[in-house]
Amino acid sequence: MQQPSANTPETMSRAVLLESFGGPEVLNVRAVPAPQAGPGQIRVRVTAAGLNPMDWFMTSDPETAARFGLSLPSGFGTDYAGFVDQVGDGVTGFAAGDRVFGGVLSRAVADHVVIDAAGTIAVGGDAHHTPDGVDDRTAAVLAIGGCTAAAALAVVKLGPGDTVLIGGAGGGVGVFAVQLARLAGARVIGTGSPTSADALRALGAEPVAYGDGLADRVRALAPDGVTAAVDLYGTDTAQAARALGVPDERITTIAAQIDGITPANGANAAPGAIEEIARLIAAGRLRVPIAAGFPVERIRAAVELQAGRHVHGKVVIDL
Repeated sequence: MQQPSANTPETMSRAVLLESFGGPEVLNVRAVPAPQAGPGQIRVRVTAAGLNPMDWFMTSDPETAARFGLSLPSGFGTDYAGFVDQVGDGVTGFAAGDRVFGGVLSRAVADHVVIDAAGTIAVGGDAHHTPDGVDDRTAAVLAIGGCTAAAALAVVKLGPGDTVLIGGAGGGVGVFAVQLARLAGARVIGTGSPTSADALRALGAEPVAYGDGLADRVRALAPDGVTAAVDLYGTDTAQAARALGVPDERITTIAAQIDGITPANGANAAPGAIEEIARLIAAGRLRVPIAAGFPVERIRAAVELQAGRHVHGKVVIDL
């Protein structure tokens, strides 16, 4: 964590802001008045923020931003970790100095964020205590990816004896989905590029190349059949699963909608899902690969890397 210099007033803070919607080129680090915790709120000194595809997708154009309730000037990023440095009136369960992590929609890449103690990621932000044994960089990438993976697996209801096809298995949600599926006792076949094969094996998945002929390649790997599928990228994996005879009720998507298939949304993750993921990490039963870290001053380069969709693991901003 970067300490403020002696001539930096404590009332000021850094935040990544957008004065216009667009790509990484519109992201700027600005000095802003530090937000203050009001009644029912806590203020978090952010030490790390994790990037997700939704971050740059939401702010790519005015129409998309409006769908998420964003207006200019806008902040950036959703996943965060740090420690509580202010506690507002009426807050219980949090104290100054507590290590916390969570999500706050399009405000996370900043020195300070104010969180509603009883809020949600989409409304007011949420906060969870960071377990001992989980460092801030790891905690900073859990909220969106972990909740989305948990919600997706809840749709398909995996158990021992299942063989699940996971599309986009090496991405930011895939790294959670693969390991959670394995912990549920399922065999995992994960799609990816040829360069991601070793990373997928390290997570516990059997790699298969995406693209034309996917169903045939999966059939060769699993001649006894596939019983479930999770498409974390688009629709190709879901369509291949249908071709392999997987019933629609055991297929889900997160980035597209297909008639007859139930999509998954991290906002619908079961209560306690993200805390359970953090506990698994603390116990050494689940790991989160950090592909790259950037200082906040290099936010544009970090987003360019993450938006390329070929990163094997998570991208973190250090504050």
